[in-house]
Amino acid sequence: MFSRVAAEITEPRKNRVMKTSFAFLLRETYMNFQVVALPETEFQTLYGLSDDELARRGVRTVIASSGSAFPCRVSLRDADVGARMFLLNYEHQPTNSPYRSAHAIYVRDGAVSAAVAINVVPDVLRTRLLSIRAFDSNGMIVDAEVAEGVDAASVFERLLQNDKASYLHVHNAKRGCYAARVERVA
Repeated sequence: MFSRVAAEITEPRKNRVMKTSFAFLLRETYMNFQVVALPETEFQTLYGLSDDELARRGVRTVIASSGSAFPCRVSLRDADVGARMFLLNYEHQPTNSPYRSAHAIYVRDGAVSAAVAINVVPDVLRTRLLSIRAFDSNGMIVDAEVAEGVDAASVFERLLQNDKASYLHVHNAKRGCYAARVERVA
């Protein structure tokens, strides 16, 4: 090992620059991604309705009793204790394929859609065991993986490097609930 380090120190500057440039090009092959929240516009008609009005629409209300058990799919945050939450069925995969799917989700009353920066995994995902599914443009699964949320970024990048993958769906692995969509970005 010492001889390799010594050779790198003593080699001409031109070769070191070329190696550095090559390493930079390798880094550029990583796939940029963006986690996308559900749009608040899909839920605004529910905001402020009474429990009875919501129940008639098949929506239940719950009050968040802990800071980590009520992940809002619009704000992409765990609800604060005492927050009024909607528990409803949401069709997150409305494709005309065998993978068409809906599941229960939480949305905080009055939530505003999160704007997540490129290549950032929100804490609401980083703290959970995730099931990550890659879909093609026809809504068919092309790959999938289960990962701890702290490892999600590298899994998102790897799955999106598959040319067949158009987008990813992230689910909370333990309960199966839809959590977010992940898209490839330039």
